[in-house]
Amino acid sequence: MNGTGRQSRHVSIHIDRTVDEVYAYASDPANLPAWAHGLGGSMEQVGARWVAESSPMGRVEVAFVPRNELGVLDHHVTLPSGETVYNPVRVIADGTGSEVVFTIRRQPGTGVADFERDASTVAADLARLKGLLESV
Repeated sequence: MNGTGRQSRHVSIHIDRTVDEVYAYASDPANLPAWAHGLGGSMEQVGARWVAESSPMGRVEVAFVPRNELGVLDHHVTLPSGETVYNPVRVIADGTGSEVVFTIRRQPGTGVADFERDASTVAADLARLKGLLESV
């Protein structure tokens, strides 16, 4: 549990690519549909936000923190309900490769089964990211 009493889980994966390579690819919202299947098949930039019209949840908006030298990929996802979910993500050095760490935070009203499903979805997304980057 974190300080607010909500449960958090860190899902991570090692990728045999440098931090710069992983960050460059993962920080480009246009690449999200290739590895973050929960956002649907396409992303369109609308101002400072990126919009996925065809996500499984309906229309969602994604706003990333500005690109940075620290490997921070934090982003806010605004759901069709108007609720915004904060997703902390980091790309950190791991030997000659990288580790991507995604923190999942159990939202109020989210049951255990849904939280576990979210964690499994993130793990699958990170595995796709690894596969894409290591096959290049």
